[in-house]
Amino acid sequence: MRFEPRTFLYALPSRAFRLIGFAGFFAVACATAAASLEKTPTGVRLQMKDYTLDVSVRSENVIHVSAAPEAAFFSAPNNEVVLPASEQKPTFSIDETNDAVTLRTSKLRARIARDSGAVTFLDASGNIVLAERAGGRSLDRAQVLGEKVIQVRQLWEPQADESLYGLGQTQSGLLDIKGHDFDFWQRNTEVFIPFLVSSRGYGILWNNTSRTRFGDLRFPEAPPAVVLKGKDGKSGALTGTYYADASFSKVVATREDASIAFDTGKDNHASNATLHPALPAGDVSVRWEGSIEIKTPGVYSFQTYSDGGSHLWIDDHEIINHWRQNWLPGDEVAQISLQPGTHQVRLEWVKDQGSHTFRFLWKTPSPDNATSLWSEAANGLDYYFVYGPKLDDVIAGYRSLTGRATLMPRWAFGLWQSRQRYETSQQSIDVVRGYRDRKIPFDVIVQDWFYWPADAWGSHKFDAKRFPDPDAWVRQLHDEFNAHIMISVWGKFYPGTENFEAMKSRGFLYEPNLTENMKDWLGYPYTFYDAFIPEAQKLFWSQVDQGLFRRGFDAWWLDATEPDVLPTPELDPQRSHLVSPAGGKRIHELNAYALAQSKTIYEGQRSAAPDQRVFILTRSGFAGQQRYAAASWSGDITSTWTAMRKQITAGLGFSISGVPYWTMDTGGFSVPARFARREHPRPEDVDEWRELNARWFQFSTFVPLLRMHGEYPYRELWEFGGEQSPAYQSMLSFDRLRYRLFPYIYSIAGATTQDNSTMLRPLVMDFLSDAQARGTSDEFMFGPAFLVSPVTTYRARSRSVYLPGNASTTWYDFWTGKARAGGETFAADAPYERLPVHIRAGSIIPIGPEQQYIGEKAADPITLLVYAGADGDFSLYEDDGLTYDYEKGAFSRIPLHWDDASRTLTIGARAGSFPGMLARRTFNVVVIDAQHPQGFRFDLPQGRTTPYSGEPVSVTQPKG
Repeated sequence: MRFEPRTFLYALPSRAFRLIGFAGFFAVACATAAASLEKTPTGVRLQMKDYTLDVSVRSENVIHVSAAPEAAFFSAPNNEVVLPASEQKPTFSIDETNDAVTLRTSKLRARIARDSGAVTFLDASGNIVLAERAGGRSLDRAQVLGEKVIQVRQLWEPQADESLYGLGQTQSGLLDIKGHDFDFWQRNTEVFIPFLVSSRGYGILWNNTSRTRFGDLRFPEAPPAVVLKGKDGKSGALTGTYYADASFSKVVATREDASIAFDTGKDNHASNATLHPALPAGDVSVRWEGSIEIKTPGVYSFQTYSDGGSHLWIDDHEIINHWRQNWLPGDEVAQISLQPGTHQVRLEWVKDQGSHTFRFLWKTPSPDNATSLWSEAANGLDYYFVYGPKLDDVIAGYRSLTGRATLMPRWAFGLWQSRQRYETSQQSIDVVRGYRDRKIPFDVIVQDWFYWPADAWGSHKFDAKRFPDPDAWVRQLHDEFNAHIMISVWGKFYPGTENFEAMKSRGFLYEPNLTENMKDWLGYPYTFYDAFIPEAQKLFWSQVDQGLFRRGFDAWWLDATEPDVLPTPELDPQRSHLVSPAGGKRIHELNAYALAQSKTIYEGQRSAAPDQRVFILTRSGFAGQQRYAAASWSGDITSTWTAMRKQITAGLGFSISGVPYWTMDTGGFSVPARFARREHPRPEDVDEWRELNARWFQFSTFVPLLRMHGEYPYRELWEFGGEQSPAYQSMLSFDRLRYRLFPYIYSIAGATTQDNSTMLRPLVMDFLSDAQARGTSDEFMFGPAFLVSPVTTYRARSRSVYLPGNASTTWYDFWTGKARAGGETFAADAPYERLPVHIRAGSIIPIGPEQQYIGEKAADPITLLVYAGADGDFSLYEDDGLTYDYEKGAFSRIPLHWDDASRTLTIGARAGSFPGMLARRTFNVVVIDAQHPQGFRFDLPQGRTTPYSGEPVSVTQPKG
């Protein structure tokens, strides 16, 4: 969504021609004559006027659509995202009429119009699920950075009752992205996954790795002066009031501003006088006021691009409010429906850090509401239609194309502690000892960047003064503390290191950074290696293996995998700087660096240690990364309440895009100055900081991976006021809960691998027919049982909660056991120490023993919390937790079924086994119902206890 004035200059020379091509090149339009038809082993191929259209059956619920002017496109893989098809040919039939040809499987139909080539997808009963627009497929020849490309676009007809989700992680705060516009190129906090999911029960895997746009292709622009009026009603500008502080209290000047756009770029010492001559150095703020004249009714998009704080009101309605760090400016976009007339505008910006960047833009109502995807560089158009209609089946279809998710090591589901950064090995040892001494459950310590000598980035060597014995350090963490350690690794190199010279001598480095002598924020020249070259991948792994893996590090933090070739991410330089002598320009692969880098580490480690599970955390991501044991986190977000709120939709959007493992910096990464004062902090800021982190930790407990990380102040639990503080007590309680829930969490992780399930779930996944659930963006399901409603407002002690379903759906308050019917919204209690959590009737939740680290104790006994009111099932999954033996079938599953009518829990026959499996164990069955409310507590109640040795056993809980 980043607005860049130069974005299309290399590709399209005029705004008028962005949709239709330009002289000297062709634009593919729909053919006017019936196309010739060729039947293939998997479908049909039609020769249109200027291109060939191939529609083929991948499986009973997946149809592949591709179009290209050259036949060679259909005989070679487009990229490495989609895995090769099975050798077993799919079962389908072909029907022909004069107007259309139809492919039929047992699940769906694909009808291709002979004249236009438009494909309509229908269910098995003939109901339209999705239809391409006739004439809505385009393949435009263009040049980008001097390279000839084909720019592809597909339009689909919109459906009034449809919601759209996915396409990865954005910081827009949106879950349903229908009607919104996105410009997708990977950058810090924004991760593009090209899988779009519909509430109508289908998905589209857009198989393109270049820069991609969703929605309206028009650029946002400055509102024309003619529609603006100042405070005094004079036309042509908004009235700007300039303040010599960050709190709008010291007026130094006023001015009529016809446009609002300024940028000092990377110069943190730029004078405020460049913004206004009257402004002094230091923190400043500006308030613009007036009105905007609307001629045409409709939905208008307003956008700020800024660092610092940005705030926008239209007619006293707040639509934008967020703070960003100065080194990572970004967009805030909001839509509002406006009628013709004059509308009041108030716009504020606060500069409280070095540079100053601010732009105010808008976009008038879209002339078309079609569903649209466009990509900048291709050899042909390529997408897969995946039909469910259950959304879990849609995601299963995505993984059938891009690879199933590997199972993470069991310790990855515990608590991760990180800091930017531990400066010495002793610091991290002291932190781990602090966790163990305080008996805070904990598993992973993270060593962030700059453990190397100052001038040796990419050497994978340790600074001997700060890390005198890396091998002993890792051994101590393992042997004395039973902790695991993740190490930060970048694809970045400083000239002069041995690894740099090895990469450079073989032509594996991006050269423009070097020829321009570009320097990073530490003042050193640098570049990244080209991860798309197979031999470069092998060399990178050999360097990492020799320098790090052989020392015993357990997990990989692949930072800056966009890649971060620029100090501040910008689209045009990003494209122009991904150039290596051996690989050429990476316009086609612009978005897929993280996929290539994850493959490098995954395949390298599996070759070096075949029985040790890989774990990768990558700042960027792409479709297919789940097969490489790669999780993503949401990047360098800010420590603000608004940022926490945005992470709910960021994580849900990422998860419904098919990639299951996601996390975030609990507490946010970049901290506003008022929270980061080391001397004489204000008590009110300290209190808010602690509450922010307590609320964030509560939320993070219910995402796939629980991590603490950020800038100062430190994030270890005892840093939030000591062991008696409410923040510490709340975080400790939720951490203990996370560890007690390990049998549940690991089981839903097992289902992610074995059944293509999803851990972090938008409500639409489980309540597809519930219109209100479809639009609820601040609640989610964690696995099949937990409805989680994070608190994202300071000092809130209650929040509105919607319980999906209908009157026949029963929900239980997890903390009190009180039952409530679904289909209603109510004010839920949210005291400081906890957030609202509800459990769906029919849920079976296995609770394990207290642990200080995952694997400290066997999962025995297990208490099964059974929530009556509906039938329910759960599969208790177990394996050794550390190796890949599960790929060979070495795992077990114990089916659990609750029959509500007979009030009987059946613990079914165990399927499978693995070395170290508990042959005999004990289950404690606790039934919770409306008449016998029972909230969660750590001293679990004694229910009906039964031994279990693998054979079926039933436990009946009579009423009363």
